[in-house]
Amino acid sequence: MDQTTLRKYADLLVATGVNLQEGQILVVSCPVECAPFARLIAEAAYKRGARQVVMNWGDEQISRLTYLHAPDDVFDEFPEWRKEFYLSLARKGAAFLSIAAADPEAMKGVDPNRIMRSQIAANQAIKEYADRMMSNKNRWLVASVPTKAWAKKVFPHLNEEEAVEKLWEAIIQATRADHDDPIQAWKDHSARLHERVEYLNKIRFKELHFKNSLGTDLVVELPEKHLWAGGSEVSADGIPFNPNIPSEEVFTLPKKDGVNGIVYSSKPLNYQGQLIDSFSLTFKEGKIVDFTAKVGYDALKSLIETDEGSRYLGEVALVPYDSPISKSNILFYNTLFDENASCHLAIGRAYPTSLIGGNEMTAEELASQGANYSITHVDFMFGTEDLDIIGITKDGKTVQVFKDGNFVI
Repeated sequence: MDQTTLRKYADLLVATGVNLQEGQILVVSCPVECAPFARLIAEAAYKRGARQVVMNWGDEQISRLTYLHAPDDVFDEFPEWRKEFYLSLARKGAAFLSIAAADPEAMKGVDPNRIMRSQIAANQAIKEYADRMMSNKNRWLVASVPTKAWAKKVFPHLNEEEAVEKLWEAIIQATRADHDDPIQAWKDHSARLHERVEYLNKIRFKELHFKNSLGTDLVVELPEKHLWAGGSEVSADGIPFNPNIPSEEVFTLPKKDGVNGIVYSSKPLNYQGQLIDSFSLTFKEGKIVDFTAKVGYDALKSLIETDEGSRYLGEVALVPYDSPISKSNILFYNTLFDENASCHLAIGRAYPTSLIGGNEMTAEELASQGANYSITHVDFMFGTEDLDIIGITKDGKTVQVFKDGNFVI
């Protein structure tokens, strides 16, 4: 991939993603393999007036060795210095940019219980940081660049170099970084998503009923004060930003105890370096009461058992089957991309921003309005080309929202 295109992409993430302001700190979480692109992000940030670019490197091979060989009690601890790293920078108003580029099978053979306990320890230690991200008190972004292992998983028939190049091309196209002016292209795209959000917020559906040929037959009740969102968001200090690049979704939260029926996955889920595939979840009064998985059953069980809130849903998102990423016919094995090719749900925590006035509510008030709380938030895909969605309004009127996988409203 040529350097001009990569610089345009890096600048898009800095300018449109986190919308970095002059004098602001940027924290970049990135795999060590992606260091060359991280340097382009730093360059773009400093050109836009960053006070400092702080790198937070990760190495999933080291993580794998730790999960396999470290003493068992390590996974119930979180280093104090790591906690201070996140909290101190968040309190200074830093923006956080994360590169999601995991090997879908990096943790194959690792005990899922160790991964779960490590996640619980981390999330409990940096709860304040997570709260700030979920309520947009800090601007944040999840984006991606290729790694060799990930590229080979997506394009197994190509050699390593060709696979990386092919994945770069797919990412650049999906993120609109191939446009002459990617920043303007994202403004136009966000405007289109905002039109759909405005319609959904005006009609005020009480329930959504999902059905397809995989066997999904699910009714999702929405809280009375639910808010749809999509495209750019606005941070607590009034600055617009885009938390996901790419993004094709409009989303809101389900009522915690208002989900009933069964849903079948339509794409594999890459969860903590382990693949979960061909799975189903059965809900009663919002709670997962049964589940199956042909691949990754133990990992799915571990996810569902993270805490009490991980037995409920925190997000419902609508993505048309004819979205650009879906049309690429590429299975990315990366939720950032696959969720933008398919309608999806999220196990775990709801965004406070998905409720009218949610950012000003206490935890108790959020719960009273139907918002789920968990230390985790994991999206999984269930949209298909034959998915139908019927919306039911408060007065009992039915509206066809999706027909054969796409919006009809």
